[in-house]
Amino acid sequence: MRPKRVSSLLSQVIQLAGAALILAGFVASLAGVLSQKSCLYLTANAIGSAALAIIAGVSGQWGFLLLEGSWAIVSVVGLLSALAVPGRAAGPRAGADDRDVVIG
Repeated sequence: MRPKRVSSLLSQVIQLAGAALILAGFVASLAGVLSQKSCLYLTANAIGSAALAIIAGVSGQWGFLLLEGSWAIVSVVGLLSALAVPGRAAGPRAGADDRDVVIG
């Protein structure tokens, strides 16, 4: 394989993995398995969107970089907020009282 082909293949794998992480968290949230404020949900979103933002930046897709970069930042801020609340990091299930987590 030529280096460009490997780079393209690696880019595709990273894009698919990033998208899969974001979608898995979203589907789990809709199914009531994860709260959108749980550490697992926020971590999956942060990693997935950061991976997609990096690929977008490298390839010069500025709109996509803005979207995914913002999504990654919001997810990291939410994760830090969730970790700062005692007992919040342990409970990924939806149905818990999520009103005590404030992002920002």
